[in-house]
Amino acid sequence: MNNYKLLTPGPLTTSDSVKKEMMFDHCTWDDDYKKITLEIRDDLLELAHVDKNEYTVVLMQGSGTFGVESVLSSVIGENDKLLIVSNGAYGKRMEEIAKYNKIKYYLYDEDYNKIPSSEKIKNILEKDTSITHVSMVHSETTSGILNDIQSVAKVVKEKGKVFIVDAMSSFGGIDIDVKKLGIDYIISSANKCIQGVPGFSFIICKKNQLEKSKQNSRSLSLNLYEQWKTMNVDGKWRFTSPTHVVLAFRQALRELKNEGSIPKRAQRYRNNNQLLIEKMKELGLKTYIDSEHQGPIITTFYYPENCDFSFKEAYNYLKDRGYAIYPGKVTECDTFRIGNIGEIYEEDILKVVNLFKEFMEIHGR
Repeated sequence: MNNYKLLTPGPLTTSDSVKKEMMFDHCTWDDDYKKITLEIRDDLLELAHVDKNEYTVVLMQGSGTFGVESVLSSVIGENDKLLIVSNGAYGKRMEEIAKYNKIKYYLYDEDYNKIPSSEKIKNILEKDTSITHVSMVHSETTSGILNDIQSVAKVVKEKGKVFIVDAMSSFGGIDIDVKKLGIDYIISSANKCIQGVPGFSFIICKKNQLEKSKQNSRSLSLNLYEQWKTMNVDGKWRFTSPTHVVLAFRQALRELKNEGSIPKRAQRYRNNNQLLIEKMKELGLKTYIDSEHQGPIITTFYYPENCDFSFKEAYNYLKDRGYAIYPGKVTECDTFRIGNIGEIYEEDILKVVNLFKEFMEIHGR
């Protein structure tokens, strides 16, 4: 099987040294292994710019969606109400989670190519005082848009609500001052911007909010409070942990630090993204999101107008030559997506653009 690099929002291309860490088999009861979990939790608090006396970290088995469902199903009580702010598939997934768990909610649904308005959120909160929690996605990879959590956080905190942020595809690749913004729960995953591999999500949250959720969970395995209480003793996970993934993640955190932490990695991602958009525009490919709101993680492009474009054919053409791209997730128009995170550098972007040029020349009208 030919090896290829992933131009996706995660899972993504990891370093050889991260992969190598998974060659070791660890016992979950071993003190050395439990210390690794504690080390990871401390590192994540540092990346979030929070005080460990006020915030904590809970690692949760499963994908990012497991982490989101763990938070929503564990912290929102029977008498609470959630405002879901959505402008993409992952905001909609929060609505699905709310329905399955019989959580009372109100959906503020914005167009996929527009950021949610903090003024509209303010009006919703003023009209419906029964709302206790607000949740939204930061980097909505459905389109590549980067939502303005700063202005929303200001409104949410002014109104005294609990703020939940899905930062799945942004944490580690965009610097987020969690304490300054007053975020109560922020959720991400091992296989995104920190550049580990799939297997667990993590939740950084305020301890006092977590304590309040003690009796709220609607699930045994996704019970966030109980996961925290067990893990907080000595680093032991409540149920079987993904040991190889944990080892890989520790190495990924080390490599993030060696790169210059989040500011340097964020700069690399931004440079990748800007170069990609610039060079694709030279080929006549337009972006779905305007430049003001385009995030640095993944970009949605319209199908080219000057060739007979088939995504499947383009995908196979690129994959055979070392790169995998993503299909579009925007329903009202024909699009595809290219991510630029992970072990992706300027030379990769230039190679991919050149491959697109070749493909379009072959299939030109």
